[in-house]
Amino acid sequence: MIKLQAPSGRDPQVTVWLLALCVLVAAMILIGGATRLTDSGLSITEWDFAKHFVPPLTQEGWDAEFDLYRQTTEYQLQNRGMSLEEFRFIYLWEWGHRFLGQIVGLVFAIPFVFFAATGRLKGMFWPVLGLGVLGGLQGAIGWWMVLSGLDGRLDVSPIRLATHLGMAFLILGFGVRLVFDAWRPALAPTRGAPQRTWLLAAAGALYVQILLGALVAGSDAGRAFGDWPTIGGRLVPDYPASFGAALTQDLATIQFHHRIGGYVVAAFTLTLAFGWRRAQGPGRTLALAAAALVGVQTVLGIATILIGAPLWISLIHQFGAVLLWVAILMWDKVARIR
Repeated sequence: MIKLQAPSGRDPQVTVWLLALCVLVAAMILIGGATRLTDSGLSITEWDFAKHFVPPLTQEGWDAEFDLYRQTTEYQLQNRGMSLEEFRFIYLWEWGHRFLGQIVGLVFAIPFVFFAATGRLKGMFWPVLGLGVLGGLQGAIGWWMVLSGLDGRLDVSPIRLATHLGMAFLILGFGVRLVFDAWRPALAPTRGAPQRTWLLAAAGALYVQILLGALVAGSDAGRAFGDWPTIGGRLVPDYPASFGAALTQDLATIQFHHRIGGYVVAAFTLTLAFGWRRAQGPGRTLALAAAALVGVQTVLGIATILIGAPLWISLIHQFGAVLLWVAILMWDKVARIR
């Protein structure tokens, strides 16, 4: 049984606040994924805080936004002739993503000022402030990413997209560990467990795999080949002469990298979980959870390829990555309890 322990200088309200921020960041990751997969990210061509709080409410407002979008390369080469209703669909996805980002900022800033002023962040002030700084930096990275698609490109830069998603997962991971520190569950050490050294390596492998997945999404490589275990009828595609092309241009190798990354993460996680099978305590529970999640993720990844990467299964696959990321980080945190 996990019992709440009230640490000195903190209280459950701080824990709930940090947990709410983590939930909102996870939602941002999923909505951001849907925004990319629906090709909605370039529908808003300006950075305007007021505009991000309220979408167009009049016909004139929608016409003005549509006129701005018609000037983009994406509209000229891919969406020429789309209706206003079709534009509203992609606009509202992007608007929802930006709106939620600003809500996350407010949910962080207002309680942070209150908790800091009342001395309820004792021992956590600087880490929590660091979390907020990362959130602000993430907003700047998001606009930097969008700008890459407004400068004569058809889509945003896959590298910038990977940077944006990678920062989101770093923020989520940092937030989860702060929740654990604020909560301080009364857990007994896990007995009979192997050394935890390899758990951080597993988290690192998963993080690289998440970045590879962002490159797949950013280049639309997920729908390029629908066969498995082969790719385009071959077990190993021809590797381009340019490493840059292999990362962001050649669809076969982009998808192939993500497949190999998935195999590595699955093998790594399952091997570690097997080593914890005789352990006693919460670490064993988290090891089993991570093993189950990585198995589900592997099946979802293969299914995504075979059925053509529709939006619904792609988002479930991304949500699985969020859950696995949290599970491995919590597993590592619990393993530190001695």
